[in-house]
Amino acid sequence: MTSKFNDQPDDVTNIDASLVTTLIASQFPRWSDLPIAAVRFDGWDNRTFRYGEVLPMRHPSAAGYSGQVDKEHRWLPVLAPLLPLPIPAPLALGAPGAGYPWKWSVYRWIDGTIASHARIDDLHDFAKSLGDFLAALQQIDSSDGPPPGPQNCFRGGPLKTYDAETRRSIVALAGRIGTEAATDVWDAAMASTWEGSPVWFHGDMASGNLIVDDGRLSAVIDFGCSGVGDPACDLTIAWTFLAGGSREAFRAVVPADEGSWTRGRGWALWKALIQLVEHIDSNPAEAARARQVIDEVLADHDRST
Repeated sequence: MTSKFNDQPDDVTNIDASLVTTLIASQFPRWSDLPIAAVRFDGWDNRTFRYGEVLPMRHPSAAGYSGQVDKEHRWLPVLAPLLPLPIPAPLALGAPGAGYPWKWSVYRWIDGTIASHARIDDLHDFAKSLGDFLAALQQIDSSDGPPPGPQNCFRGGPLKTYDAETRRSIVALAGRIGTEAATDVWDAAMASTWEGSPVWFHGDMASGNLIVDDGRLSAVIDFGCSGVGDPACDLTIAWTFLAGGSREAFRAVVPADEGSWTRGRGWALWKALIQLVEHIDSNPAEAARARQVIDEVLADHDRST
């Protein structure tokens, strides 16, 4: 089984401005005169372009991600009125065409920039706002919501999906990280299970999916990995972006018992391990970021025990 971080099955490499222009002209001619540009910070699952000033368009990059389109069109309008921050609003559903094989989306543009520490005025306030958002998301009726599965890389499901991959990564990094400590974190996460009713989760709670405007958290985007299940996967932001007091501010408001926090460390560790394996000898910057997350997770686990 492969993860979204180290494999791109059936990847489409020719999603460019020319293709997008052709699709717009044939399906939504009312927008065909608007200027087009690729967004500066693109995601893994989709190729995103901006038409004019108000229309981002997202095209799944592989067959495994194509099911996210219908999910977002079905559920984002349901979730949006019940959340304390804006989320993407679908405006139009594109069809396959011009050699592009999947549905695609047109959304309303959300002002702001992706989150970075330099753009946030008060990281504690940011962390609290994010925790409040996730708390509200979990309170929304989850009846008939999409369960974990291949379409969202099994977010919200049990960590055992990635047990073999994680343990292989730990072995591969012997002598380069604290493998015994990493195994302890992973064993603890594997021993914890979600026993509550399924709740809504975002599924990809990363800084690139958090929008900041005027120094504050202003929107949450990219619900392609969302679904209903165990929300512990949304806690990864506590170790990938928050630290110290801001992590505690987040923990104080987000619904998460000790078991959820333990599984959250597991999710963060899994992702960081496979990223480090991929980049340790080829991309020093990415490897350093992965190492930092691993260090944060191991230290937090050590404090908890």
